[in-house]
Formats: sequence, structure tokens, C-alpha cells
Amino acid sequence: MFSVLAKFGLIAAALVVVGCSAPDKSETSTTGPLRVVSTLGMIDDAVREIGGDLVQAQALMGPGIDPHLYRPTPRDVAALEKAQLCLYGGLQLEGRMNEVLAKLKVLTVAVLEAVPEAERLYPEGAAGKPDPHVWFDVPAWRRVVERIRDAMIEARPADREAFTANADRFLAELEALDQEVRQELAQVPEARRVLITAHDAFGYFGRRYGFEVQGIQGMSTASEASAAEIRRLAALIAEKRIPAIFVESSVPPATIRALQNAVKSRGFQVKIGGELFSDAMGNPGTPEGTYVGMVRHNARTIAEALR
Repeated sequence: MFSVLAKFGLIAAALVVVGCSAPDKSETSTTGPLRVVSTLGMIDDAVREIGGDLVQAQALMGPGIDPHLYRPTPRDVAALEKAQLCLYGGLQLEGRMNEVLAKLKVLTVAVLEAVPEAERLYPEGAAGKPDPHVWFDVPAWRRVVERIRDAMIEARPADREAFTANADRFLAELEALDQEVRQELAQVPEARRVLITAHDAFGYFGRRYGFEVQGIQGMSTASEASAAEIRRLAALIAEKRIPAIFVESSVPPATIRALQNAVKSRGFQVKIGGELFSDAMGNPGTPEGTYVGMVRHNARTIAEALR
């Protein structure tokens, strides 16, 4: 009798262990809002546009955060593990998060890789690494939005119709935005179409809208700004009489201030044309806190300072 009871106890204990290791039904449920965690605010914005009330969206990196240097916190890791869909940039943008992202057991998608290989930029001196800042080429961003839509449908097929309709509306808005930006920037004379910023984040912008783009730092803010590069850009600005240079919301302004002083030493005054949003959007609740508002702000700021 004792052996039978003992055997029964072992079986019961085993069932408890199995029950503890099984996935929580709430984590795999197809009801309720789809839980989507994104690394970048721009990705999160697209998720909200496509998902509406059907998603519970969260961005790990808020205003002013530099994704090149970002390290995930324990709270970030917990949020990623509880998500039903994780969306990140890829193209080596979030290099310090790669290990965490690789270990996730939920659907995880690198959305910037929607831009075809042939359309990616590979800046000189970047050691063959692609430029990840594709969001400043609005048609390229439309490709990314389509990838986000497809990932959301894969995670929640039951909401395909709503996701598709919302995405179509947002894609049409982006098409109109691209035309608006082109018209805004057309005000800048050809000789003044030189955009100088803290780091080289605007290559896709320059290619799409016809600007020469120069950054004090390289494609990643992890690179160092050299005195030689500041001297080179100071000479370029003084020679071409470029009226303005720009700070970025997610990069400390010290290097731009140093460049401004270097230009002054050459007998030319260059102004700070304003703050651009490069790797992060503005504060929630402001126009710049959305992708459309951020792009519109950048275009207007650049046009007003350089025309």
C-alpha cells in the first residue's frame, strides 16, 4: 500500500513540474490585444498605426535615446519575453541587443531588412556595414511598414483584414508625405544643399531628396569624432559658405559646437540651424512624437535654415 501511494505521489509531483514548465495560456492566447514590443520609436509608431486598438504596443527606446549605444535593462528583457511579437531594426543598428534578441522564443523580426540589398547604402569607411537609417527615405520606410504589417498578420492571422486596411491607409499617408517633403526641400538652392550633422544618419535622406550629407562622426555614434574631421568640415563650410549646421536630439551637441567654433576661426559665421530628429522621435503627444511629424519637422527645419 505504501509503495502504491509513494508511486502516486511521484506521479503527482511530476505533473506539478510539467505544469510549471508549460507556457502560460495568457502568453499564447489569440484573444485580447496583440502584445508587440519594438526597439525603436519609429517601428512602434507604425505598429500603432496598423494595429490601433487591436495591439498593446511598447517601444523600448524613447525620445533622445541613441540605439547605437543602448543596452537593454532587466525590465526590457522581461517585456521582450512577455511579448507575442518583437520587432527590431536590424542591419546592426541595435548591436548591443543582439544577444538578447537571439535568445527570444517569440516571433522576432528585423524589419529594416525589408529594404532590398541593392537599395541599401554602404558608406565609405563603414567596413562593409550597411547604413541602418532607412527611415529618412520615405519610400524605403514604406517597405518597412509593409514588413511590419506582414509580421503582425503572422502573429495574429485573425486580424488580417483590420491590419491590412489600416496599413493601406498609413501607406497612402506616407506617399503623400514623400511628396510634401520633396516640395518643402525644393526651396533650398542647389548650391546650399549640403546637410551637416553630428553623425552620419541622413544618407538615405540625401539620396532621396538630393542633398550632400556630411556627419562629424561616422554612421554610428559609437565612433569617435576626430579633430581632423572637424577641421575638414570647417574648411568645407567656409569655402561653400554653408549657412547652417544641425544638432540632433539623440546626440550631445558638443561636436557641433566645436565645429561651429572651428568655422568661426576661419572667418565665417555658421549658425545652428535647429535640432533634427535622427535616431529617435520627439516626445509623445507632440507632432514630432510620430514618424510623419518627425519627418515633416526635419524637412521644414532644414529648408528654413538653408534656403
